[in-house]
Amino acid sequence: MKLNPFNTKIGLALGGGAAKGIAHIGVLKAFEEEKVKISYLSGTSIGALVAAYHAFGKSSDEIMKVGRELSFSKVANFTLRKRGFFTTDSIKNIILRDLGDINIEDSQIPLAIIATDISTGEKIVFKHGNLIKAVCASVAVPGAYVPIEHEGRLLVDGGITENVPVSVLPDMGAGIVVGIDLNGVHKYPEPQDFMGVLGNAFDIAIDLRTRDQLKKADIVVSLDLSDYSRLGNVDNAQDLFMEGYMPMKNKIAEVLWYKRTNLVQIIIKAIKELVPLKVPQIIKDYKEKIPKIEI
Repeated sequence: MKLNPFNTKIGLALGGGAAKGIAHIGVLKAFEEEKVKISYLSGTSIGALVAAYHAFGKSSDEIMKVGRELSFSKVANFTLRKRGFFTTDSIKNIILRDLGDINIEDSQIPLAIIATDISTGEKIVFKHGNLIKAVCASVAVPGAYVPIEHEGRLLVDGGITENVPVSVLPDMGAGIVVGIDLNGVHKYPEPQDFMGVLGNAFDIAIDLRTRDQLKKADIVVSLDLSDYSRLGNVDNAQDLFMEGYMPMKNKIAEVLWYKRTNLVQIIIKAIKELVPLKVPQIIKDYKEKIPKIEI
């Protein structure tokens, strides 16, 4: 925690959730309408893709046009390679078409993208370097997509290590951290095939870790998207957009309130962090001061 009561810069973390990520575009729309500036962005998996577009100047309306393309059949290229069934070539081509072959550090809004080293389990944070490689690594669901090779590492979906990447934002400079959890309501549909079984197992493992990680956020928007598919929502893209827009619209007032009362929030955080450390020592000191009575 950085004790700076005058830092009211907002950092927005967009979480993973495959095709449910269209809801993130609704979140961005709410910020735009309320004219609340996002100073820093971080993203994992589909959140990395949406964050990348916004960081490089694309509005929510422009990103929505891309979102309507994001069906599984369009972003998964079948392959016979050993390490996965699909490649991220289609995602690479979409980014190349819309943004070009660019580096993360050239973004208009500072951006961090999360991936995972499948060989070591390490969280990899991209803040510079090739944007396309970083996003493709972040969306590469292990077992389904072929891992991305980068500097001697094999990189896969960042959701394994931090699905809603709130932890990187304070170090980037954010004073207020907002996390968007696409899996806020933990419902797991009965699997109909092996992909369903794998999907549920992946979601459960990630959700358990995410609950603890989100404690580092100042404001969390947890979305109930359990009725939407992870593979494609092209036909109900507008509904999914609204699932992100309305909750964020309602939360904007809290974000603005947080900006106004940042000093109070920092004091509260400091107390919460210090009290658990000090109380045991206070009790110990008190006991030592009590005179012993010998019988």
